[in-house]
Amino acid sequence: MIHGVTGTGQAPCHHGEILQGVFLDAAGRRCAGLVTLPMAGPGSSAAFVRRPGAEPEALTVAPADRTKAARAAVLAVAECARRTGQPPCGGELRLTGEIPVGLGMGSSSSDVIAAVRAVADSYGLRLEPSTVAGLAVRAELASDPLMLGGRPVLFAQREGRVLEVLGPALPPLVVVGCALGGGKPVDTLSLPTPDAADADDGDVRACERLRALLRRAVATGSAELLGAVATASARRGQQVLGHPEFDALTVLARRAGAVGVQIAHSGAVAGVLFDPAAPGLRRRVRGCLRALDAHGIPATRTFTTFPATTAPLAKEISHHGPAHRGVDRPAGPDTPRRPARLPAL
Repeated sequence: MIHGVTGTGQAPCHHGEILQGVFLDAAGRRCAGLVTLPMAGPGSSAAFVRRPGAEPEALTVAPADRTKAARAAVLAVAECARRTGQPPCGGELRLTGEIPVGLGMGSSSSDVIAAVRAVADSYGLRLEPSTVAGLAVRAELASDPLMLGGRPVLFAQREGRVLEVLGPALPPLVVVGCALGGGKPVDTLSLPTPDAADADDGDVRACERLRALLRRAVATGSAELLGAVATASARRGQQVLGHPEFDALTVLARRAGAVGVQIAHSGAVAGVLFDPAAPGLRRRVRGCLRALDAHGIPATRTFTTFPATTAPLAKEISHHGPAHRGVDRPAGPDTPRRPARLPAL
């Protein structure tokens, strides 16, 4: 009888990007890169039962449609077996989570990273973030930097490496989340992504200017400057995404006194960004929610980029917004993940 050794792992999600484009690395080489907006809340959890003696190809995953996570588990088994001097083996990977699919919130990256961490835990290992990033990119071709915690980093998503650590934390923000396109999931694999080979010198210069401004925003704690960067990046992203509500979103954000907007560059989720230190924040957020409703843009979740315990106002506004209806999400780990029309947040 083959006995199993169980390991567990978790990974968060994000709320789309603050900045995405083509940038220069330390050697002056062009790289596709992004900076994500972290969000506490839903994430992926994984449990891996390692079966010593079982053939490596005898590795199953539930739900069965999580093929990227399954590939990541196979790669992680090979890495961990090499480090411990054991032969690779099969096992059973089980994933749970409530991240909506197709909205650009990193659902597949979260699954992959949780799977890698669960496999490593079954071997009694804790892999360094750079190794997790490398395995994630090999498993899904491009990965979000969810293995790095909440630090703002410019991350080369196709290479699994950090181009720049922008600072210890983003400026404090209050984010009113919403879903463009009625919250309809986007087939992210069908979207063209920034390609270093296709970018012209003007594109790279524009991205590098935004990178410098974001670096300054983080260094000075300026929500206003961060909002300007996010809005400019989101506007550039519309050349590919073409959300019909984007212009209305920027107008209502300006009228509500927001510092800007951000979007998922490979999905439908978006956010209206507010400076929590601005006067009349409650009024601004409520006005934003009313305006979103008037334009038929579903509001999803209001959250902050700083701990709610440090700001009573953040606790209060997190309860504002319409209730979520029509959410379609997995009932359990054996239920295939189905696209959510509205974010299950």
